Amino acid sequence: MYICPFIGAISGTLTVTDFKMYFKNVERDPHFILDVPLGVISRVEKIGVQSHGDNCCGIEIVCKDMRNLRLAYKQEEHRLEIFQNLITRAFPLSHGLPLFAFSYKEKFPTNGWKVYDPVAEYKRQSLPNESWKISKINSTYDFCDTYPAVLVVPTSVKDDDLSRVAAFRAKGRVPVLSWIHPESQATITRCSQPLVGPNDKRCKEDEKYLQTIMDANAQSHKLFIFDARQSGVAVTNKAKGGGYECESAYPNVELIFLEIPNIHVMRESLRKLKEAVYPTIDESHWLSNVESTHWLEYIRMLLAGAVRIADKIESGKTSVVVHCSDGWDRTAQLTSLAMLMLDSYYRTIKGFEVLLEKEWMSFGHRFAMRVGHGDDDHADADRSPIFLQFIDCVWQMTKQFPAAFEFNELFLITILDHLYSCLFGTFLYNSEHQRVKEEVNTSTISLWSYINSQLDEFSNPFYVNYENHVLYPVASLSHLELWVNYYVRWNPRMRPQVRFCFYSEQVCVREFSKRFPSFSLGEKQRSFDSAAKPMAGKCCLQCSIGWTRHHNVEEQAAGLLHFPWVR
Repeated sequence: MYICPFIGAISGTLTVTDFKMYFKNVERDPHFILDVPLGVISRVEKIGVQSHGDNCCGIEIVCKDMRNLRLAYKQEEHRLEIFQNLITRAFPLSHGLPLFAFSYKEKFPTNGWKVYDPVAEYKRQSLPNESWKISKINSTYDFCDTYPAVLVVPTSVKDDDLSRVAAFRAKGRVPVLSWIHPESQATITRCSQPLVGPNDKRCKEDEKYLQTIMDANAQSHKLFIFDARQSGVAVTNKAKGGGYECESAYPNVELIFLEIPNIHVMRESLRKLKEAVYPTIDESHWLSNVESTHWLEYIRMLLAGAVRIADKIESGKTSVVVHCSDGWDRTAQLTSLAMLMLDSYYRTIKGFEVLLEKEWMSFGHRFAMRVGHGDDDHADADRSPIFLQFIDCVWQMTKQFPAAFEFNELFLITILDHLYSCLFGTFLYNSEHQRVKEEVNTSTISLWSYINSQLDEFSNPFYVNYENHVLYPVASLSHLELWVNYYVRWNPRMRPQVRFCFYSEQVCVREFSKRFPSFSLGEKQRSFDSAAKPMAGKCCLQCSIGWTRHHNVEEQAAGLLHFPWVR
């Protein structure tokens, strides 16, 4: 039986496939269904459960998407069988099995793997030009195995000099171009920390390299380095062989620490947030409990840092270099958010897909390590909600600029759901090199294949193409809010949210009233009311794969995720 934290014990039949866990009770009206992709499972534990006065043996399933599940059995042998099935299939890599994405062969009319072509994306930015070239130094990933094969570097820099710079940067991640302003030629470049060490080691090639990046922008004779780390941590890293750029060694360079905490702090913050929202919510201390997690404060810090970067580029016409320690966590958050603010192309559906493929996948954000795909080591210290934080920041921007983004909330939630599901190959592995080695592009399906096959489901009906408009979100706690539709969606005791299709219905009514002026205000109001008002005793939950149906409160509490086209 399933021990629902909201309505108690529910008897039913449990089926575990290679992809999902499916629990169904046909005695209730309507039927109770629990449908959970195995990739979302973080931990499975044996527990003791008391139900209906009987002592049962049970299983607790801790999920990565803000919910926990409990199952109970009268007989120990049944629990052992289910437990073994779950840990084997939920953590295939730990048991010598492939991820489900390599077995999934659904056909879609579009090929999502063709969304991102690095050369085409740089061409869109009018690159190469007289100051910047496309380098083939990493075509075989020997130069830096966590960087993409295609890199954009200053034209005058030779490969030998690049190699010396790589030896001075953590993991060999040299400063390379991410984005260039179409008018001022100010650039965003990203890299890892310099290996200064406790003896303040210098590298003349690195110093000259940053000077070349500065000189490529004729509008300014200054360069800003945004170090995402807390300054104290950077000093500690220096004692361990890392460090930061000393301004005396880099003329006309200003170093700014953004004071953003590390991955371990973010992991703990999310853990506290989960405790605050699931399964019970303390209404009398809701705001203070959310505040104590510091989650929104960290979202604010990321947005504030990205705004500073975007402003230096747009208003200051000054090039910037962004890094943290290794350049694949906070660096990716900051560069992609700043580019989203600066470039309206990235605010389209395709452009956002390109942004993720470029700044996150190709530049080596360690998805496998941070998410733990197919791995049973739930206590791994390398796990952290870095990408979730980024998507949360994007959602905050869509709230402040509701007409500036072509995609809707469902688009963002779908991306997060499939970050964990292991249904698609998009987020698998830690680098472009690993994905090429594992033949991900030919052996799995891209998430963009699914999304781009039904764009209407993920489109914002109020979208206006503010071409060349720069967005500066207000990075203040008074302008930020908890993303309830994501973090609290499994809790039916929160006030039901307006369903995703409501805004589309509003647009339809508006267009209808324009064409037929005789359409009365009363009829229009009734249409709005019927769209906004949930069915009696029910709520609307848009499933992660973009199709709509009505679910009762118990189904939402169970955390329903349907995949009708998964066999």
